[in-house]
Amino acid sequence: MGSLKTMSGGLLLGLCLTLLGWGAEGQWNGRPKKEISGSGPINLGQQQRGTWWPLMQTRENLTEVKSIKSMFQFRTFDPEGVVFYGDTREGEDWFVLILRNGIPEMQIGKADILVSVQGGPKLNDGKWHLVEISSQGDFVVLEVDGQKGLVVGLKSKETVEVLTGQIRLALGGILVSLDKLLIPFQPEMDGCIQKGNWLNLSTPWETEMIGEPWPCYQNIQPGSYFPGAGLAAFNTTDLPGHQTEESGITIDIHGDSTKMEGTVLSLKTSGQELPTVTVKINNDPKKVILTILKRDTVTEQSFSRLSLTLLKNQVNMDIDDTHLTFEIDNIPDFPRSWKEGMILAFGGLPGEFVRRYFKCFEDTHVGSIGGQVHYNGWNGINGMVSKTSNTWKPHV
Repeated sequence: MGSLKTMSGGLLLGLCLTLLGWGAEGQWNGRPKKEISGSGPINLGQQQRGTWWPLMQTRENLTEVKSIKSMFQFRTFDPEGVVFYGDTREGEDWFVLILRNGIPEMQIGKADILVSVQGGPKLNDGKWHLVEISSQGDFVVLEVDGQKGLVVGLKSKETVEVLTGQIRLALGGILVSLDKLLIPFQPEMDGCIQKGNWLNLSTPWETEMIGEPWPCYQNIQPGSYFPGAGLAAFNTTDLPGHQTEESGITIDIHGDSTKMEGTVLSLKTSGQELPTVTVKINNDPKKVILTILKRDTVTEQSFSRLSLTLLKNQVNMDIDDTHLTFEIDNIPDFPRSWKEGMILAFGGLPGEFVRRYFKCFEDTHVGSIGGQVHYNGWNGINGMVSKTSNTWKPHV
């Protein structure tokens, strides 16, 4: 059933899920609010990276709440992040459902008690799961696909049994200060919610999201998605180098190039204004553009695998079964520059902001034979850091 952790001598018997609302004194960030349905598809990945603020929230008077039960369908490949939050009494009593290593975890703060519970099936398998959280007497029950995943209860002499005021619900973030959490976690959740029924209320939700809501696509697969404003950049000193001069350094990208557009990767010396190497995709018309020291080479084809090999004075590019070799005057000694420190970026150019660029990578490898690092992100990298790239150090 998962492990239970308590603080302040609380008793783990009983919970009134009035925690599934909220009253934390959260302030909107000054941006215009707009209403959005809580029952339609909701892409939690649209939340700004690096923020704990919810993507959307709603509130209702407790006198209007007749059923302490919320249910929704949830899908993700992401191993960690906030799914659902609630509190009452202006944040004195609060609740948050997160994923950690793909497993559901509930953290609850009530009166003088903090509780953390983890257990149930892994949910980050890319499939839709029916999630239900309800109050059953003195217990909070989490059900997944009709099966009980977690049951937790608590009781305190300081518990306020009769609540007044408002209950608030949030998705993709929390409204209490971070020092109230029992166990820290990464807040960003790249996943989708649909068919939500929140306490049987029809109150519209409010959001500060910029632009139109992102869709929840019918078919998804593990990989790394780079939206127009996002990229992942790394210092090559943190990556494997070459083992021999003949083997060089290889960068492999797997994915459907027809679903990519714009800059796929770039490599430049730190402090240099322009990149030494870039690979761009253009699908109208279909072509791959390799640029080395401002010199373009265009190949009119799509691919499922692209490989760049960086040698001392040479660059090799393999596009599926097509092999190309480039020897250019003044081409840098890539293995040496790599060891000294270059900036390798996927999904764009550091500092650029072009909204139409987008890329979906299934898999990425960097290194030489025998010294390769494998990188397989999940569907959602926004900004300069990927929380799934544990073996790579992002360059900031």
